[in-house]
Amino acid sequence: MKMTKHNIKSRIFAFRIFKLAVLFLALPLFMSAQESKLAQQYFASGEFEKAGTLYQKLYDKSNNNDFYFNRYIDCLIALEDYSNAESALKKQIKKKPKDVQLYVTYGNLYERQLQDDKAKEQYEKAIKKMTADQYVVTRLANAFRNLTKYDYAILAYEKGGELLKDKNVFSYNLGDLYRRKGDSPKMIDNYLNSLSTNPTRLNSLQTIFQRYLSDEEFDELQAQLYSRIEDFPDDVQYPELLAWVFIQRKDYRNAIRQTKSLDRKLNETGVRVYRIGQIAEKDKDYDAAIMAYEYIIEEKGLASGIYIDSKKSSLSCKRKKVVEGFDYTEEDLRTLEAEYEVFINEFGRNKTTAPIIAELANLEAFYLNDRVKAISLLNEMISFPGLDPYVLGRGKVSLADFYLMDGEIWEATLLYSQVDKLFTEDILGHEARFRNAKLSYYAGDFEWAQAQFDILKASTSKLIANDALDLSVFILDNLGLDSTVTALKLYSESDLLVFQNRFDEAFVKLDSLKTFFPGHALEDDILYTKSKIFHKKRDFSKASEMLELIIANYPEGIRADNALYELALLNENQLSNIEKAKELYEKIFIEYSGSTFAVDARKRFRKLRGDDI
Repeated sequence: MKMTKHNIKSRIFAFRIFKLAVLFLALPLFMSAQESKLAQQYFASGEFEKAGTLYQKLYDKSNNNDFYFNRYIDCLIALEDYSNAESALKKQIKKKPKDVQLYVTYGNLYERQLQDDKAKEQYEKAIKKMTADQYVVTRLANAFRNLTKYDYAILAYEKGGELLKDKNVFSYNLGDLYRRKGDSPKMIDNYLNSLSTNPTRLNSLQTIFQRYLSDEEFDELQAQLYSRIEDFPDDVQYPELLAWVFIQRKDYRNAIRQTKSLDRKLNETGVRVYRIGQIAEKDKDYDAAIMAYEYIIEEKGLASGIYIDSKKSSLSCKRKKVVEGFDYTEEDLRTLEAEYEVFINEFGRNKTTAPIIAELANLEAFYLNDRVKAISLLNEMISFPGLDPYVLGRGKVSLADFYLMDGEIWEATLLYSQVDKLFTEDILGHEARFRNAKLSYYAGDFEWAQAQFDILKASTSKLIANDALDLSVFILDNLGLDSTVTALKLYSESDLLVFQNRFDEAFVKLDSLKTFFPGHALEDDILYTKSKIFHKKRDFSKASEMLELIIANYPEGIRADNALYELALLNENQLSNIEKAKELYEKIFIEYSGSTFAVDARKRFRKLRGDDI
């Protein structure tokens, strides 16, 4: 239909009338919102008389909005206008006799006037008049809670549960109230009741327990969980929560026992047990981790999707357990070697078993002193088709290390350079570059080595950056006259001998350095290198003796903080002198606060002191 000018004008006029009508209807809402905002500003700034006037006006205009009425009463109480507050409350109770929250407000009014008996009467009346309505019960309990009347709030919820014929309907709310009261047994009991009716609440309860429970309260939680597991053997949420409790307490063995039981009951794949094994391994509880992995190997077998991963992880944990503690025999090493070979024979030599072959090569080179076998294993491994690039790169770095230990400098630098090129921006590339720079340092090319160390000071790896910084400063401090360069070269050659495990030759080189250059600035470094040799030989008392000499005679030297840190670690891990370790860690972060070890020393000190970190 063709629009005429008259029709167009009529439509425009009608639209304008509609807009005006909408504005007319919205204006009161806009004005009300402005007044509410202004009232809030007055209330927040303590201008209760102005706020009260506005809240009374808003309440009358809003068709009896409870929020405005309660704020109006709050203003009257703040002004100590108790008479008008009581009149308003009586009028409101008459108008809304079923609104039991009003009795709580009335009781608070009496309490402000120190009329405790009358206040108690009103509070009890509120609970007595409560009806079997979940919303009503919750609002009343919240009214009590907002006044920190936790006992009355608890009574409200408990009576509400009776009225609704469901004793656990408010158990989560009761848990929260008992937590606020500091009643841990009842808090835990109610939270666990809430879990029985709503198992999906497990994660939120774990967060609450982690945040609020002390060690003693974890004992209570553990005891209550044992009781519930016995009473409700089919409820899986309780053993699941108990396993979590054990993990929080670093009791991984018991955590694994619980998850093994769950795994069998639910006919699961073992993944739950495997994950706790990973947590235990990360926390260096290798016995517990092995226990988890062996369960999957023995009970799930080859059909399990995590069978091979469990085998690998179990072997890795056994290796770490043997070598990290520096407490092993030739027999321990040979047993471990045999287990690696059984695994490789079972699953073949391929890209899947490559990481295990690399671990065996490290075992052969660094602990069984069979570098020929180690080099053979890695040369075979890096030729596997489809090998993961990172596994390949890591294998080449290890192979380069072994070549360097055998004095094959050219082969070593070639492999380091390949990895550096392939992983330029990756930490693995930085590590290869660092080792290549250190190779130049061993060879006496100090200026080029220092230039590389200066670049690596910006590495994203804190460990590489710190080591690069240390070596850069070390070279800078010792470069100078020809005689100094000669001394530095003797020292770097001894460093290489230590890396190659040629300890007797290293001692000869270090002693000759001390003989030819008495009083040289490298004397503390000589002691530091000797401490590393004794550490490798597992002569921890001699290693400790060398570090003590550095601390006593060269407190201002660049090795002082290194010596303190190494000595602290020795006392913590090998010498079992925790008090001494604490003393040394504390000395680092107080007297050597600028040291790269200061932050870690503080963490270790706090952990040994028993702080919750």
